[in-house]
Amino acid sequence: MLILKPNCEACDRDLPPHATEAMICSYECTFCLDCVNSLLSNVCPNCGGGFTRRPVRPKTARREGVSLAFQPASTERVLTTKSDEEIKAFAAQIKAIAPWER
Repeated sequence: MLILKPNCEACDRDLPPHATEAMICSYECTFCLDCVNSLLSNVCPNCGGGFTRRPVRPKTARREGVSLAFQPASTERVLTTKSDEEIKAFAAQIKAIAPWER
């Protein structure tokens, strides 16, 4: 089950569970759409993979026991330890390679 991290790991923007601008890689590294496009060039600075929109977990249990009320989002904020310069240099090396080819 997805953790649903509460923030962008680059700019620390709030990304609540219903945020449609939350993006994740296959390891659930979480960034906002603005950072994915402008800073990261669709390259995860942690794994080198690409990003996809994070699904929104339902607020209402339409099936018994399945909703944010039963599986709440994480409250632990995560921030990258890499500088903007390190992120841009890493992305520059592989951004021309399609994410599914990396």
